[in-house]
Amino acid sequence: MTLLDLTPRVREDARLATLPAVVIGAGPIGLAAAAHLQRRGIDFVILEAGDRVADSVRSWGHTRLFSPWRHLVDPVARELLETRGWQHPAPEVAPTGGELVEAYVAPLAEVPEIGARLRLGTEVVAVSREGMDRTRSRGRASTPFVIRTRTAGGDIDEIPARAVIDASGTYRSPNPLSSNGLDLLGLAEISDRVAPALPDVLGADRPRFAGRHTSVVGAGHSAANTLLALVALAREEPGTRVSWLIRGSAAVRVTSSGDDELADRARLGGRVDRAVSDGLIEMVDGFEIIRAHRAGDQVSLVGHRRGEVVSHATDVVVNATGFRPDLDMLREIRLELDDIVEAPRRLAPLIDPNVHTCGTVEPHGYRELAHPESGFFIVGMKSYGRAPTFLLATGYEQVRSVAAWLDGDMSAASTVQLSLPATGVCSTGDASGGCCA
Repeated sequence: MTLLDLTPRVREDARLATLPAVVIGAGPIGLAAAAHLQRRGIDFVILEAGDRVADSVRSWGHTRLFSPWRHLVDPVARELLETRGWQHPAPEVAPTGGELVEAYVAPLAEVPEIGARLRLGTEVVAVSREGMDRTRSRGRASTPFVIRTRTAGGDIDEIPARAVIDASGTYRSPNPLSSNGLDLLGLAEISDRVAPALPDVLGADRPRFAGRHTSVVGAGHSAANTLLALVALAREEPGTRVSWLIRGSAAVRVTSSGDDELADRARLGGRVDRAVSDGLIEMVDGFEIIRAHRAGDQVSLVGHRRGEVVSHATDVVVNATGFRPDLDMLREIRLELDDIVEAPRRLAPLIDPNVHTCGTVEPHGYRELAHPESGFFIVGMKSYGRAPTFLLATGYEQVRSVAAWLDGDMSAASTVQLSLPATGVCSTGDASGGCCA
């Protein structure tokens, strides 16, 4: 027992009611969470590391989404916008990321009830409890959270909160190029030749790829989008070559689209297949990268392939290996995460790509997202951990349920309903038939 344990403490449960909920991230999911909190009269603050809302989405804003508009707008956010004359875009049209921001996310952030509570350029560096690290249990649930922030100018501050909704996403935390999950040996030597996922190949980043040999590493939809953009660039820019490096024997999630109700996603796999068969994309399968180094004017990726150590020479590398959640800032929070995909433990069985072969997921809410830390939730893409195929509609239902739980409305929080498009996007196993049959 310490002196702090013997010191009388003010009843902090009463204080909690006077504090805001903190939403981390001002992307589509974070702002939807704000809309639901506003509707229920729960005070909140939104913290966004970027200088603009949806900063991560803007990074890949040239890329067209698979989902049409009817799956991209949160119902409560829509009501809030329509009271101010906003009109819903054409329901069956799939926008680019930039169009999603300009037509929906940015207007939502400008709604006074939300904009007044938004802090841009404010990075969350840590979350804890006031006066408690993760080992302290006594009175923990009634003790306010403390969110440590850092501004672009370097100012450090701490914000007390009654609850925390982490919607910070995963775009800023890409998986490494190495197949073992560790930082790639030799990365510092080639870092200027490595591009992040979904570069603007046909636009702002065109000079980086035109007339050069680009190797895309990764077997998901981000890789497929970049490959097709590079194929288009090769038609216009002589000397442009495209290689595709994958660890497995086939990119099943991309090339076995099956009966996918998201037409753009279904077509993507067929287009990549044709480009490979036509010789427009050189596929290098079974390539497990272990290190990299400079080889004259080129980059050499060294890896295991079919029992041998081989090298692959290229000019530019695109890291499309997927993303992982940034858990460093949550070190003092008691989390219950799955050992494999780093998603909330009760959600993980629904999305684990090793056992779950469909892009859809059963409806879920606060129960599946809960952690031992009462009042703390990870939502949106980050809630999926390392698993792919997250849809915005899933995140909107998550935050609806969480907001209801924070409001004490257990009936609404527990009644989770969600209609998602059927998908034939398989991660593992036999993809010969419709995998959501």
